Amino acid sequence: MNPFKQLLSQTATYGLSSIVGRLLNYLLVPLYTRYFTTFEYGDVTLLYAYAALLLVALTYGMETAFFRFNNKSSTTTYSTALISLLLSSSLFVAFVFAYSQPIAQSLSFSNNPEYIRYFALIIGLDVLASISFAKLREQQKAVRFATIRLIGIFINIGLNLFFIVYCPLALEKAHISADFINIIYSENIGIGYIFIANLIASSITILLLIPQMIEEAWRFDTRLWKKMMTYALPLMVAGMAGITNETIDRVLLKYLLPADISASEIGLYSAFYKLSILMTLFIQTFRFAAEPFFFAQKKKENAPLIYAQVMKYFSIVTAFIFLVVTIYYDLVIQFIGTSFHDDRGKIIVPILLLANLLLGLYYNLSVWYKLTDNTRYGAVIALLGAVVTLVLNTLWIPTMGFVGSAWATLCCYLVMVLVSYFFSRKYYPIPYPLRRIGLYFSLMLVFYFLSLQWTSNMLINSLYIIAFIIIVVVLEQPKKSVNSSLKEV
Repeated sequence: MNPFKQLLSQTATYGLSSIVGRLLNYLLVPLYTRYFTTFEYGDVTLLYAYAALLLVALTYGMETAFFRFNNKSSTTTYSTALISLLLSSSLFVAFVFAYSQPIAQSLSFSNNPEYIRYFALIIGLDVLASISFAKLREQQKAVRFATIRLIGIFINIGLNLFFIVYCPLALEKAHISADFINIIYSENIGIGYIFIANLIASSITILLLIPQMIEEAWRFDTRLWKKMMTYALPLMVAGMAGITNETIDRVLLKYLLPADISASEIGLYSAFYKLSILMTLFIQTFRFAAEPFFFAQKKKENAPLIYAQVMKYFSIVTAFIFLVVTIYYDLVIQFIGTSFHDDRGKIIVPILLLANLLLGLYYNLSVWYKLTDNTRYGAVIALLGAVVTLVLNTLWIPTMGFVGSAWATLCCYLVMVLVSYFFSRKYYPIPYPLRRIGLYFSLMLVFYFLSLQWTSNMLINSLYIIAFIIIVVVLEQPKKSVNSSLKEV
């Protein structure tokens, strides 16, 4: 199969579960905000923020290490990674259960230590699921991957609706099922049902992944594990720095803006961030498919050419997404409530789209340090990005508000792209078609600025997108040399 068609097919399949999951999670927000107080919903948000950090720490880059060290001659890579994660996650869960009360007290949840225990189990199960999902990706079983992910998502959504909506309503209306509901439901649990639903969904997901876990003999290769850990730990540092890049601006807005407007400004900024969902969804689904794809191509003679072509096509798609969102901004803004229709959205949405586009380019560029076992550079680059984010937010938020946060995000990812590209030329040269990519991005920006001159004329603005597509099609007409090289692939 043509490698580019293979990558596109897997990106679409992986994207199904990601897109559906993201959209359904967005639909849970109005549910939670209707049935819980702002204080209760704040607790939910805070706990999931902690969970995101712990998931990165407890997987410690083992997914990527699995792709790097797995090969046909080795049958212990998966079992070694799985046993490692199982032991570390078990120790984590045991520690949290033993000290759940003091941990809950330190996090201001002293009245609900069970929340801490719920999340310990959820994180432990999700960590184990991550390596089994990685195995499905490596085996190119994209359909099974998406199916299991979607089953878990729908179970979580269904249980949320059952506990939060149906149970109270059935008791209130004295429904025929009221006696059964009285046995399993207590209104005193409140937001705890959000975590219980998640825990049940994670447990069922693990059950569905058991075939992947037991189909190979469970053997632990100590020598291989040491190599994997040496490779993976810098990726964990990079992951932690990456989460800092994504979330620290919200925290800094709270402390660097006046108290009477900070909450409102954070709400506006977060809403505008959601308008770049098309870009973030595409990048996320691309990452799921690209990582195993890049490693699979590693031994091919023309691997650098393939990576270069992937970068070019990725650039085309992201440039197209940028144009669609910015040119049809007046339609896109309708996805959020009218109270969020602040004029500053027209300024920061394009900035955030460009920032996410650059982040996608960085994910493409990161292939060099993953293939050459120089993952420490990935950690250094991510930490550099975190420093840029922290410094620029601190400087710009007091004078520019969340517009400064948007610019800081863009600058962070631009620095990461430039530094990564500089090192890639030294350690793993890839002949990226920079002129062609630069041309497409230039056209994207030209059409965007032209669209600002006729913001009310949707027809003219649509012509810019059509013109971009035509130019791409004309320039990307297959040539004989390209066809022959792809046949060799």
